[in-house]
Amino acid sequence: MRYSILAERFGTHETRRLIDTTSGAQVLIARRGATLLRWDAVLAGELRTISDGHQTPAELESQSGMRFGLMAPFSNRIADARYHFDGEEFDLQPGVAADKRGIRHGFVRHADFDIIEESVTERQASLKLSTRILRPEVFAGYPFAIDVSVTISLRGNGVEYSIEAINVGDRAAPYGCGLHPYFRLSDAGIETLALQIPARRLVLTDANLIPLPDEAAYAALAGHPELDFRKASAIDGRIIDQAYIDLEMEQDGRLRTRLFDPASGSCLVVSQTRGLLHAFTADTVARGRRAALALEPVELPTNAFNREDCRVAARLEPGKTRRFDCGFELING
Repeated sequence: MRYSILAERFGTHETRRLIDTTSGAQVLIARRGATLLRWDAVLAGELRTISDGHQTPAELESQSGMRFGLMAPFSNRIADARYHFDGEEFDLQPGVAADKRGIRHGFVRHADFDIIEESVTERQASLKLSTRILRPEVFAGYPFAIDVSVTISLRGNGVEYSIEAINVGDRAAPYGCGLHPYFRLSDAGIETLALQIPARRLVLTDANLIPLPDEAAYAALAGHPELDFRKASAIDGRIIDQAYIDLEMEQDGRLRTRLFDPASGSCLVVSQTRGLLHAFTADTVARGRRAALALEPVELPTNAFNREDCRVAARLEPGKTRRFDCGFELING
């Protein structure tokens, strides 16, 4: 069999290593948060670590930098940690003073997912993990029951995610997911890399990185040349913490963002079935500032629970299932 799966440990954390025994490409995945810890792909005939994941168990436990974290039931920020849904106001941080309020990236990244299925074929190795941590009374301000599962597959020089949410409660729930990966194509940092994001518009935010109200949040890229990567261009010294919307769909129905390394001729492709792409040059992380680039495929914009234009997309009815597919692949020059 071309692929295999090994059970290992990362400190006290249970992990699985998915391996392509032909090429050596592999991914290491922890049960904690269903977090990818390491991705090694083939570059110019040699194995190269393309991910910039959590390097120690302590980093994984603290979710420092949210490296390859699975974001659910919301991605990025909720303004003032409060939102409205079906006529009710919910507070995700009750009793927290105004100057200390701030919540981001959802709750499941701290859960120890259950391993539901491991499978290997001649085509891929797959690991399915699931959590039932999203239940009423578990998290303040989120009294909903959602089962979240994720299937992570190693296929050649790429990794695919299929994230599924099922509303197992008796009421509609707000929900949106995303992935927060960091990629490192060059030991020299990100400045010499070229980025291409085929988006028509970007999302404008306030000083707290919350999108502006209503249509004021969306702007044509033509008016923001410093953030315009419709044509591949070098990142250089640009500081980016930006969501892009209305990405161009390719013939197979996927939206693709590309990161090029001119030195090696390689190209990292991040794909998704819908949603937005958030790019972050890692200027504020605790370790390895601007050493890697976060390219985050997300279903919905930041603060979606409070946006009227996201009211339908963020709503998950009882008994209904929603799936979001995304992935990444390294292509050699």
